[in-house]
Amino acid sequence: MLKIGLTGGIGAGKSTVSTILAERGAVIVDADVIAREVVAPGQPLLAELAGTFGPEVLTPAGELDRAALAAAAFADEESTAVLNALMHPAIRTRTLEQFARAAEADLIVHDVALLVENDMAPDYHLSLLVDVPAAVRLDRLVRTRGMDRADAEARIARQATDAARRDACDVVIDNSGSLEDTRRAAGALVDERLLPFARNLRARRRAERPAVALTEPGTADWTGEARRIIARLRRGTGERHPIEHIGSTAVEDLPAKDVIDLQLLVPDLAAADDLAPRLADLGFPGGEGFDHLGEDGREPKRFHANADPGRAVNLHVRTESSTGARFALRFRDLLRDDAEERRRYGALKRRLVDRHAGDPTACAEAKEPYFAQLRRRLVPESFDS
Repeated sequence: MLKIGLTGGIGAGKSTVSTILAERGAVIVDADVIAREVVAPGQPLLAELAGTFGPEVLTPAGELDRAALAAAAFADEESTAVLNALMHPAIRTRTLEQFARAAEADLIVHDVALLVENDMAPDYHLSLLVDVPAAVRLDRLVRTRGMDRADAEARIARQATDAARRDACDVVIDNSGSLEDTRRAAGALVDERLLPFARNLRARRRAERPAVALTEPGTADWTGEARRIIARLRRGTGERHPIEHIGSTAVEDLPAKDVIDLQLLVPDLAAADDLAPRLADLGFPGGEGFDHLGEDGREPKRFHANADPGRAVNLHVRTESSTGARFALRFRDLLRDDAEERRRYGALKRRLVDRHAGDPTACAEAKEPYFAQLRRRLVPESFDS
């Protein structure tokens, strides 16, 4: 099951995109609907709210009086904390129940208005943002919903900024144009990325990679993408393992294959093997691998690659004391600090890609003499004196 988080500011048209995704076969779990369901008449939470905040939060018909609850619960920080302590567990339980019922679905979309505000983006395989500039959303709220302008401005101001949402989400769906434009964009996303990702995830299969090509620096947001992926991996593995962005995409002003390399450190390879099923669940299937150490030396590691066809990621799982782990970090830092070495390596990469563009294995092997030289320089303690 591919878990997708869907969000957008008030007035962005999140429900429109949710409907389109549902038409394409996705199961929708709507956080707003769940929040209403758990306080419906007959639900235990409604009685708890009345017992905590007083019977005046109920209407004469026994339903929740939302205005009265807001007046009581948002009067001070302590009351708000009490409300959250009651609401959040009930909502979480109902949400998990719906996820469990949809376990056999290819796509499940969690529609959450405050996904970014509540730091939920790392909980999903991907987070989608329905994006419309705040000024356009304000105009829509006033024109189409009849909201008072001051009230609409206040609601927008209470939510995350447009920039914060874009920074937190993996995919942006522009909904500032026509409905047909949005339908085409969402449909292409489902067909070209989400469904292939879901199938790869279920098969525990890495996504296919394009031919080797270099992307020039400044044309991709590798740093932002790596940060989001690392946050997802850290949360998904219990915040127990150091994970860092390594390789060429971690270095500014360096041409690179459009592949994000990450390094996850474990105490030993037994821990790496124990972690493998969880990494596969997170979208990173893998198995045994090794690092070349030069002079015919090899060092075992575990190598995982992601199942998402829209973003190539290599995840190197190495032991904390390994030569490969030390070299990866020291080489990255050398390239960040030394402009001449960065230029030299960039020129080498261009020559080898031109020569071996159709053969990534040959391209990688052709770099080994350069790496062997630098390993001796950067990790001298790993060589016999």
